[in-house]
Amino acid sequence: MKQLFTLLLFVLGSFVFGQNYSSTDPSPSLLPVHQLRIYEIPKENRQVFLDRFRDHALRIMKKYGFNIVSIWESEFEGKTEFVYLLEWKDENTMKMAWQGFMTDKEWKEIKVQTAKLHGDFVNNIEDRTLKLTEFSPKKELLK
Repeated sequence: MKQLFTLLLFVLGSFVFGQNYSSTDPSPSLLPVHQLRIYEIPKENRQVFLDRFRDHALRIMKKYGFNIVSIWESEFEGKTEFVYLLEWKDENTMKMAWQGFMTDKEWKEIKVQTAKLHGDFVNNIEDRTLKLTEFSPKKELLK
């Protein structure tokens, strides 16, 4: 009787709160993780920042398994922004890739050289890890 009552509460709770416990839905831990990066860049260094990202960062990021979904530019509250969305298999993969990228000898040298020539490239970075909800219309972007 106690098991039947527990089962009834589970089913009723699922119905009332709209939860979908279908065996075909992937576990949240199996869904990809997305990362939103927003860089505020000095207007005077906009083009050199874009060139450095395109010519160097993208190539080096690829070595570490970065999957960039899309890249945008934005003007927000008078600030020039560079925004991109990444997709990762999981959070651990994301952390390991960033660790590799940030300690990459070539990337560190490029940053030093370009800073000598052009000064600061980034005023501020916002970094957000995004986890899909179970009702997200598109569960993953990777093909």
